Amino acid sequence: MPESTEQPSATSRPAAPAPGTGMLLIVSGPSGVGKTTIVRRLLDHFDGFFSVSATTRPRAATEVDGVDYHFLDEPTFQKWIDEGRFLEHAQVFGRSWYGTPREPIERAIADGRLAVLDIDVQGAVQVRAAMPDAFGIFILPPDEESLLARLRGRGREDEATIERRFAEARHEIETSRTCGAYDVFVVNDDLDRTVEEVAGRLRREQGRLRREQESR
Repeated sequence: MPESTEQPSATSRPAAPAPGTGMLLIVSGPSGVGKTTIVRRLLDHFDGFFSVSATTRPRAATEVDGVDYHFLDEPTFQKWIDEGRFLEHAQVFGRSWYGTPREPIERAIADGRLAVLDIDVQGAVQVRAAMPDAFGIFILPPDEESLLARLRGRGREDEATIERRFAEARHEIETSRTCGAYDVFVVNDDLDRTVEEVAGRLRREQGRLRREQESR
């Protein structure tokens, strides 16, 4: 089933968090599980900040630098690594580099905003090591069969690519349960219900952070 892009009704919108409860949210999940749509809705609900990754891969004609990615050449990317400007970084398939800039996230949290990362398990492990107070949520499919159906339903890739993504997804799910990067696992069997559940978890976590701040 293709990922939904419909917007929730006004009555289904969770209440926005109180100011001064900035936090970092890590959202991960296999391809086709619907996490991109979930992240978009959370950003609307919480007036969140979405981190734009940096990459050394070539920019496509339709992409905008600083909006889709920060497009860097390899020497600049390496300079950012050396200067400690990434929360996490990795080389993908031995070709292009990808990384999460640190400064915009730290600024958003200091401003009391929800900063959201949509990254894979490898990146999530690095981020939790750098920022242990981050809150990690992993989005699961209802079952393997529905995940495979979603990958095929997108109609964007050939069968060989779909099978490769499916194998990667199974490995990612297995690793997510043992890597220690995630606080919550949520099954996306209904998009609206899943968004409500994730938003509720976030409100509770932000409430805990507020109480901690007030008790200091």
